[in-house]
Amino acid sequence: MKVADLPLPQTLKTRYAERGIENLYPPQEACVAAGIFEGKNLLCAIPTASGKTIVAEMVMHRHIADGGKCLYIVPLRALASEKFEDFSGKGAKVGVATGDLDRPDAYLGRNDIVVATSEKVDSLLRNGAPWLSEITLLVVDECHLIGSPDRGATLEMVIAKLLMKNPGMQVIALSATVGNPGALAGWLNAALVTSEWRPVDLREGVYFEGAIHFAEREDRTVAGKSRYDDLNLVLDTVAEGGQCLVFVSSRRNAEAFAKRAAGGLKLSEPALDTAAAAIEHEAQTDLGRTLALCVRNGAAFHHAGLSSAERHIVEEGFRKGSIRVISSTPTLAAGLNLPARRVVIRDYLRFGDGGMAPIPVGEYKQMAGRAGRPHLDPYGEAVLIAKSADGANDLFENYIDAPPEEIASQCNAENALRSHVLSLIATGFSRSRPDVLAFMDRTFYAYEHQGRRSTIHETIERVIDWLCDKEMVTALGDRLEATEYGTLVSRLYIDPRSAETIVDALAKAPDFADLGLLETLARTPDMLTLYLRKDDYEVVYRFIDEHIDELWTGLPYGDDEMQAFFCSVKTAMLLLNWSEEVTEAMICERFNVGPGDIHNKVETAVWLIHAASRLASLFKRPFAQPIADLEIRVKHGIKKELLPLIKLRGIGRVRARRLFNAGLTTPEEIRAAGIGALVPVLGERTAASVLAQVQGKGGGKTAPAEKDEAPRSRQAFLSAFCGDEE
Repeated sequence: MKVADLPLPQTLKTRYAERGIENLYPPQEACVAAGIFEGKNLLCAIPTASGKTIVAEMVMHRHIADGGKCLYIVPLRALASEKFEDFSGKGAKVGVATGDLDRPDAYLGRNDIVVATSEKVDSLLRNGAPWLSEITLLVVDECHLIGSPDRGATLEMVIAKLLMKNPGMQVIALSATVGNPGALAGWLNAALVTSEWRPVDLREGVYFEGAIHFAEREDRTVAGKSRYDDLNLVLDTVAEGGQCLVFVSSRRNAEAFAKRAAGGLKLSEPALDTAAAAIEHEAQTDLGRTLALCVRNGAAFHHAGLSSAERHIVEEGFRKGSIRVISSTPTLAAGLNLPARRVVIRDYLRFGDGGMAPIPVGEYKQMAGRAGRPHLDPYGEAVLIAKSADGANDLFENYIDAPPEEIASQCNAENALRSHVLSLIATGFSRSRPDVLAFMDRTFYAYEHQGRRSTIHETIERVIDWLCDKEMVTALGDRLEATEYGTLVSRLYIDPRSAETIVDALAKAPDFADLGLLETLARTPDMLTLYLRKDDYEVVYRFIDEHIDELWTGLPYGDDEMQAFFCSVKTAMLLLNWSEEVTEAMICERFNVGPGDIHNKVETAVWLIHAASRLASLFKRPFAQPIADLEIRVKHGIKKELLPLIKLRGIGRVRARRLFNAGLTTPEEIRAAGIGALVPVLGERTAASVLAQVQGKGGGKTAPAEKDEAPRSRQAFLSAFCGDEE
């Protein structure tokens, strides 16, 4: 089937022709035959790189040509940015939603395509974004995440709400790893297209005793240039002109392998020198400098501890072919477009609450699906590493020959339902107990449990009673209505349990203390706390002893409670260090974290401090302003004395400190000092912009933002839900 014959706008056909896309792949033809251009819903369950995104893109452009509007839901912010780039420049207005979580972001409605995470869409629904009622096509990428314990309930509820809000909306769901696609397609009233076809042949095998063993082809011998099996697999791939992804279980393992790979490759190329120099320019920590050394030799590691700039350089270097191998935690497999000739799944055991446990089959399939670069590789290889012959047989049985797990709804989890039931009531989706139960009957959970006993009605009754008890909802007979408190909690997009923790702490706190609030926020379910190392106990205990009067909560009883308390205090210590202008390098060393971890914790804290400020305005007004000041300080990483300066455009923590140290501590002093005093401190362009601002002239040319400025308020807390903490 030719692209030129499809009912698509000519602009899109031209863009496809420029990329050499003239004929559809067989699974794409099956999707067209299933009625995607006639408005039929579709679940497309086909392998990675088989053209799922193009199927969705074609239908989106068909809707746009007919005056429709499209919403594309992705699991990761990084993937949202990638899709934004993919969809741009093809004749449609594309927007990406990564803003604050308590705003309706009405401006997004000007776009034809909006790309967003499920959590952002959920927040838009809660805050009444008007353009959501105009959506004619919903695309759900990686729809198997409905089964995720952390995020599945949110994705499922978002889909159910949008289907209720827009009854005529077309839905296209995409995934490569759904174990029970028929059930999901049935819930969505969708045609099901499944296929094993791939544009590049995938060969799955197990490495053991110097060779890769395949089920239906000859074994492949791998030269033993090293004593390490994983490194031999990489060197073998690079020797024949390919690239390699190595998936390991932890950050430490990713860094250790990249160092070994760099030592084994020892490449020397201008492109690698350029990438390494760019990382060195960005790096402020030993982690970044180590990454630069690895990249200079052709290897890299990738995890959430890196800064966003460092991760971007690594990804681009790999896409362009200069970086030959990346060792990574599994987050890299979750949708980012980074295929490789060979994928080595080295660590298939992961440490969890119950000790070491095998990774799910679906996760293996996601990693294996990265093998084979279309139009570049003759084949792709996914390789597991066995320690024994029996182990090799087990790997074939448990992973290569096994289907992905069936996905199950997570909507019966009481902790998740608190937030979602409150949202249903606060937004008017449900106005009574029967309404709530009727809405839940539209979910995938209800579809799964047709004809079987379900406990969801009992769970919902308990949740509603809890919300009423906490005065977030009032009940008059069956009628339910959100209170001002409940409506605010829903719009702030925080867990109701977090709101209760904050409000209780505010009520009991005799005086405001930065540490008291930060430690309280670190105790909420919305904040992932730092881990404790053995060396941390003495430091944290001494800190508690010195600052006990500033903490709003007393010392807990019991070992588990004390462990959680120490973790929350350690997290608060990091945030306090940041707000006291301790350098990024020093924080990384003190707390054994990476730059990415600092930024994730800071952005989560900014979101929660903002929520605390709004709650204080409702329940403890004297605390509202100091909390708002702390929000600005944590956002920018500054002491209180810099607050008057940080409000100027183009001024971040470094420039604000320079101005203060030069005796220019307020906008009034800057105005009085004049351009002559500013240029030596800020440079000519920034000085002119700042002076224009304080003189009330509109700011002139916008000063460039500081390179090391703290991240602006974004939804980075979602990294916790997206697995970026690995």
